[in-house]
Amino acid sequence: MKYIGKAIAKTDAIAISTGQPVYTEDLAAPNALVVKILHSPHAFARIKSIDTAKARALQGVACILTHKDVPQVRFTLAGQSYPEPSPYDRLILDPVVRYVGDEVAIIAAADERTANAAMKLIKVEYEVFEPVLDFEQAIGHSSVIHAEADLHCNFDIGMDASRNICTSHKIEVGDVEQELKNCDIVLEETYYTQAQAHAMMETYRAFSYLDHTGRLVVMSSTQIPFHVRRQLARALGLPASKIRVIKPRIGGGFGGKQTGAVEVFAALVTLRTGQPARIIYDRTETFSATTSRHAMRIKVRLGADKDGFIRALDIEGLADTGAYGEHAPTVFAVCGDKTLPLYNKTRAVRYHGHAVYTNKMPAGALRGYGATQGTFALESTVNKLAEKLSMDPAELRLKNLIKEGETCLVYNGKILGSSALDRCIEQGKKLIGWNEKYPRRELANGKVRAVGMAVTMQGSGIAGIDTASAEIRLNDDGNYTLLIGSTDMGTGSDTVLAQVAAEVLETSLDHIIVHAADTDISPYDPGSYASSTAYVTGMAVAQACEDLRRQIISHAAKFLQAAPEQVEFNGEIISAVDSGKSISLAKLAELMVLGAGNRQLVGTATYGSPVSPPPFIAGFAEVEADPETGKIDLINYVAVVDCGTVLNANLARIQVEGGIAQGIGMAMFEDVRYDERGRMQTNNFMQYKIPCRQDVGNITVAFEASYEPTGPFGAKSIGEVVINTPPPAIAHAVYNAVGVSITSLPITPEKVFMAKQSLKKTQ
Repeated sequence: MKYIGKAIAKTDAIAISTGQPVYTEDLAAPNALVVKILHSPHAFARIKSIDTAKARALQGVACILTHKDVPQVRFTLAGQSYPEPSPYDRLILDPVVRYVGDEVAIIAAADERTANAAMKLIKVEYEVFEPVLDFEQAIGHSSVIHAEADLHCNFDIGMDASRNICTSHKIEVGDVEQELKNCDIVLEETYYTQAQAHAMMETYRAFSYLDHTGRLVVMSSTQIPFHVRRQLARALGLPASKIRVIKPRIGGGFGGKQTGAVEVFAALVTLRTGQPARIIYDRTETFSATTSRHAMRIKVRLGADKDGFIRALDIEGLADTGAYGEHAPTVFAVCGDKTLPLYNKTRAVRYHGHAVYTNKMPAGALRGYGATQGTFALESTVNKLAEKLSMDPAELRLKNLIKEGETCLVYNGKILGSSALDRCIEQGKKLIGWNEKYPRRELANGKVRAVGMAVTMQGSGIAGIDTASAEIRLNDDGNYTLLIGSTDMGTGSDTVLAQVAAEVLETSLDHIIVHAADTDISPYDPGSYASSTAYVTGMAVAQACEDLRRQIISHAAKFLQAAPEQVEFNGEIISAVDSGKSISLAKLAELMVLGAGNRQLVGTATYGSPVSPPPFIAGFAEVEADPETGKIDLINYVAVVDCGTVLNANLARIQVEGGIAQGIGMAMFEDVRYDERGRMQTNNFMQYKIPCRQDVGNITVAFEASYEPTGPFGAKSIGEVVINTPPPAIAHAVYNAVGVSITSLPITPEKVFMAKQSLKKTQ
């Protein structure tokens, strides 16, 4: 293939590196009103009174809106296809505030200084309630976080709001209890994964205005323009036809921008004042008034026979969804959905539990989307099983993992279409030097080096739900315009989709103009999430280009007076095999827009898959530990990936390296923390630590290709799976180094030191 698999640079690489792309803030009109939000200082309270008179009287203030001034329709900010599984449990402004940072009032003024001054003049009297801050104490707590009567769910998600249960989920195949009794070895362990911040470079922001027809136009740094349009329509009581959402360049998202955050506030100000408005969250607001990863407690019971075959698996989860339930049902479900199929020699499996409301910032979508939490718990337990059996953890996995052409208990007979995970494990062992280094080596300076491993899977799009459309036009000059609704967040997806088009049409990327993510112009796309862009949108692009290619051949055949099946197209020239006549693509394009009976040629396609083929990764960590202090340094990390056919070698590698770094952050550094009153303590980069280049060691990335028959040119996803293995692999390496098992993330020197001290007391 000419373009697929090649290490092609991003089509906008030079522009990005020279600061040319425009972001949301760059597009805001100079005269736009500045929108600010007054956030709640209390974790749980009711607004008794709010006095805005002095603030409204301030010169330059355009409007101040409270809960009395906004529509009273509950909605969700989760970016999901309609009907969303997330509960409609929030208002634009609510008289009840449910976390420190919840919105109390919207201020719009001529400039930022005036808006901030007006905010200080607003006087609010609160009736303060006892907050629910410990998610393990949420169920049945005396404080009911959502007591409103108009809370709505599109599906039965197992909600019991009176007990602070947002959603419940259970999947069970076989008799788990009986199979555990039959097992020679049963392991039980409880794991805790923390809330994690997205920490993207560009904070949340939106700009809105009314166009010349009176339609609301919203420019937003979002992953989900079509879903934002639906959110705005419901929240503001407008027909969706009256709203246009445009996505400019995005400065990162990592799933955070799969949830609406600020668009509705700017849009409401524009509707009330008729003026353009812009809202830009600062870093503190981005940390404390948006979303994070769901913190979870995961209890695992794993049973195996004496030969090392895993026969029973029982996973019980409890997730902290915070004040609102965006993404709670789906994140919680994915925690089990992307772990139970991994080992398919089981005879019974179960995943069950709840996601609960607390008075903390809402949780939402973050790269890995539940699979990250589930992988840490399951893989850590599998590593414990290997030690119990005195078996190499790699060999234990090779014995148990699902393979291409096989099924598992929860697949309902569906067959795994592609997998190279076994080869990923073998290659990873070679690259890390597993046979020479496992489990540990003592160094002359008293430190210890050790290795650990984990494997993982994810999905590619949401099977049977999300569909993407693509349109490609043959322009009158012989070039192409590719119209897509997906959003490039810096991943290079626009480049990858152009490569798919170029491969089908046998042309160069220079001849393809990519136009993305404008709800008035782009064909429908759910957005960039659920690892769907390359797989779902990519397949739509491939099929649209095939459609256009057929049209090119068919119409050229008429000019050549030949049957279509006797015509060949090489990307530039269309030739009749028998007569030798030919016509250039450029000439055909010119003729197709001239005269009666002709038309511009446009290829279209819509694709949605009945399956979500999993990509796989084998991850290997090498750490250096100081047994005396508990200090851990990551020396090497090896990731070997099966993402089907690699569409772009450069961009795939960057995705892996970035995801591994983010997973290392979750494993060793990052932790969203609150004080006893529910105030976030880690609301800036001074307090919230993400790894820098020195912290991640040497990252080695390799690929083992499989071929996924339902994906474009055999491709699967890569965006999310890359974050999942570092926490369990590093935890395994730490155990091999110092002999203590850290089951609560992040793995800090303090935890290792205290665990070592406790171990000494028991010896």
